Amino acid sequence: MATIRKFELREAERLSKQTEAAASILLSELDGEKFIQLDSYGSPDRQLVGKRSQSMRLTREAFEQLVKLGTEHFKGE
Repeated sequence: MATIRKFELREAERLSKQTEAAASILLSELDGEKFIQLDSYGSPDRQLVGKRSQSMRLTREAFEQLVKLGTEHFKGE
């Protein structure tokens, strides 16, 4: 698992289609700091279906940065 405190905006070098996966959001607090945790569970074709694949724990600052970037990116759709 990774704790993300800040995102770095980059240009895509190469885009390819990705498989879809199930995901969940957990709201947590540890040592007085709140986090939003994103967990993915891999594709339905995975050998261990339902097993957590990846986790990212966002701090408030990282979440606010993500919301701002996402709002700007999807504006006008």
